[in-house]
Amino acid sequence: MKMAPKRMLSGVASLFFGVLVFACLAGVTDTGRVCTDKGDGTRTRCNPPGRERAGDGVVHLQTDMVYSLPSASRLCDSMESLSKRRVKIGDCELYCELAGEGVPLVLIHGGPGGTHHSFHPYFSRAERFAGVVYYDQRGCGLSGYVEGDGYTIDQAVNDLDRLRKALEIDRWIVLGWSYGGLLAQCYSVRYPQRTAGLVLVNSKLATWSSLKPSRQQRFLSAQERERIRDILNTPELSTPQKLYNRFLNGDWKRQHYYKPTKEEISRIALYEWQSASGFRHAISSSVQQVDLRGAFRNCPIPTLIFEGRWDLTWGTDKPDKLHQNHPHARLIFLEQSAHRPFADEPEQFFSMLEKFIRDLPAIPQAELDDWNTHLIRWRIERSKSVEHLIRSVDEGQTASARLVGAYAKKWLEKLGALDDAYPLKRVGLALYDMQHYAEALTVFQRIENNLDEKSGAELAEALIWQGHMLDLLGRRNKAIQIYRRVVALNEYSAIRWDQYGLSYVYKPYALERTRVPFTRLENIGDELRAD
Repeated sequence: MKMAPKRMLSGVASLFFGVLVFACLAGVTDTGRVCTDKGDGTRTRCNPPGRERAGDGVVHLQTDMVYSLPSASRLCDSMESLSKRRVKIGDCELYCELAGEGVPLVLIHGGPGGTHHSFHPYFSRAERFAGVVYYDQRGCGLSGYVEGDGYTIDQAVNDLDRLRKALEIDRWIVLGWSYGGLLAQCYSVRYPQRTAGLVLVNSKLATWSSLKPSRQQRFLSAQERERIRDILNTPELSTPQKLYNRFLNGDWKRQHYYKPTKEEISRIALYEWQSASGFRHAISSSVQQVDLRGAFRNCPIPTLIFEGRWDLTWGTDKPDKLHQNHPHARLIFLEQSAHRPFADEPEQFFSMLEKFIRDLPAIPQAELDDWNTHLIRWRIERSKSVEHLIRSVDEGQTASARLVGAYAKKWLEKLGALDDAYPLKRVGLALYDMQHYAEALTVFQRIENNLDEKSGAELAEALIWQGHMLDLLGRRNKAIQIYRRVVALNEYSAIRWDQYGLSYVYKPYALERTRVPFTRLENIGDELRAD
């Protein structure tokens, strides 16, 4: 393929509030169909009648567990326009599909652990104005599960460029969706000469920035949340079975605007989440080391950012923070979309994408050279910071030992001034791993001092780890007081600590800790990375 010359409030109250705001912002006619105000007093119909939306307030509870999923074939199998192949990229083969003609457009799927199937059948629309390249990342979907030196962001970025070379593409437009957006940003920084354009669709941030809490629980009722937790804790269910049953019980509301059909749910469960053992943990650890703050300050690569107004994956401040790091990009909100605007509002999405691609200008070499010079200086400055030292290690016990060996109390002042609590949190956990409980308690108290009662999950997290340290120090009465503060926050968000084999919802977990003291859990992060 050749490059064309052109270049939450909680419970019932929260649910009612969410539905009310959803209706007010989107606009609802007397017939219940969602409409958009055109600004001239008229409204246009956008929502097909009868399609339930996440914000409609319908509670979905399936009492019986479904073990046999409805049969659903891969959409790729019935798409005649696709040319399918396996491409050798050194030690691994990547599965890819090619369709259309024109400027090459490579699609980077989400995850970590998703597959290219998420883009079907929607991106068939792009085949009329671009040469579309679908592929599964190493360790995912139909691609090879050869671990090589270990699943990392660097590996994924280099794999993508090896795919470009194998397909004999000079330069291409890189489109990343969700987690794939982080990979797309990393690719453009590593291979700017090969990036003709950058498109970020509901992209994950590639910066060490603190965000407001995720809103994924916003439209889920208490009963649905409880049922979903039961499904997750049912060990005999396979991953596809868990996904299918969760969606039947309302879990689709976390990232979908419209309720999918049972056939669509089956395809999602069977084909959209497939990855090697240990892949998600390894990549998630690698993601935490990515910080592209300031990298795009004078980036000459044309960049388009799509955001679904009702994407609940992150807090409401994520789009602005992403845009701030891409100051020359165009930011587009699709008002009746959630995490998949290409599926929710395909007409608008693909019309704007087509215009971006057809109007793509050539990038002057002098501007690329200037940006490369900037990136060299940026990398040198970044490598000197304490924050970079902390984030450049993984979450295992070995990394904790390295951090504690280098730790100095003066770090607290520097790290406390950051707008992201992760570096302090990682230091606190490292001190815990090395059994320095009193010092770890000081760190978690410092995190609390940087927050307020409105911080919700972040505050609950800092308090819970304070309670853990107090339990381990034998100060049980004080620990109970701290756990009760968490209960009073009424926070129902969930969190996982894979390196400790720990997963919980804040309020019920804190309530349990008021009755049963915390006992030490060992860090198994090194073992997880080796899986």
